Amino acid sequence: MLNRYYDNFLNPRAVRSDDAKRWKSEADDPIRTPYAVDRDRILYSKAFRRLKHKTQVFIAPEGDHFISRLTHTLEVSQIARTIAKGLRLNEELCEAIALGHDLGHTPFGHAGEEALKEITGGSFTHARQSLRVIDKIENGGAGLNLTFQTRNGIALHSKGQGAIISSDNKMMPNTLEGQIVRIADIIAYTNHDTADAIRSSLITEEQLPLEVKELLGRTHSKRIATMVIDVIKSTTKNGYKQVTMSDNLLEALSLFRSFLYKTVYQHNEVKREAEKAKKIVKELFYYIYENEKTFLNKKDRMQAVVDYISGMTDQFAINYYKSCFIPKPWRENE
Repeated sequence: MLNRYYDNFLNPRAVRSDDAKRWKSEADDPIRTPYAVDRDRILYSKAFRRLKHKTQVFIAPEGDHFISRLTHTLEVSQIARTIAKGLRLNEELCEAIALGHDLGHTPFGHAGEEALKEITGGSFTHARQSLRVIDKIENGGAGLNLTFQTRNGIALHSKGQGAIISSDNKMMPNTLEGQIVRIADIIAYTNHDTADAIRSSLITEEQLPLEVKELLGRTHSKRIATMVIDVIKSTTKNGYKQVTMSDNLLEALSLFRSFLYKTVYQHNEVKREAEKAKKIVKELFYYIYENEKTFLNKKDRMQAVVDYISGMTDQFAINYYKSCFIPKPWRENE
């Protein structure tokens, strides 16, 4: 009854409670929609808690105000919910996808992801690992049994340097809510990574491309508001065929991302620290694979070690590395 009450407020193109499907069927919750159940399962998962100590861009930062993988996730969720509210799409599905989209992220951000990708011959991605966390790792290996709609949005949220709105349907989530999260992700990280880069003195606000400042805005909050409003207007204008942006703002956002890749993500200092992080991940992998008894008899030892390392926080990985490779000082007895 409550599910139908909620669904009645939604746009006809929104995903509804009756659309929800899981690997294992379950009885309806008396209070929550299926997507609210997904959200809560993610929120109370161990993988979600660990996001607070995982890097976004700047590795193991010491300042209080750097973005972590957790604060990034919360910003994506809030942006996605705001867009969904403006479009009368399913906010709870957006929130579930957003909260779960980075559960499989490695320690040390994309540096850790690159290290595991090289070790596995290219098969590792954080999006794919997020599905492993959801399906096979959490809940003592039983998984969270999330809806197909949430899982699809998580699987297809990642863009890298590819098209923000892809013309290839296979690259895009099959729900409008999943498409919202895909855009909300880049809206969030372009802005908070800029703030972190300015905080770190890698760039200044004045260095942002003129087109970005003129079209998107000259402050963090103005840029987010401009893009959120544009997504709502543009998607409404195209009759909800696809979650989209106007051509000029989409071009400005792509330029914004390219600017960050060139001046921040590929900055010599950032790359130097990333190489150190990759070294830690790789050496930990081979040490654990060859020596840790817990993993020696695993049927798929490589996958087991990948799962273990990808779940580590930055500081846990650093401390583990020290325990494996840094000699402990001897102390004289009193």
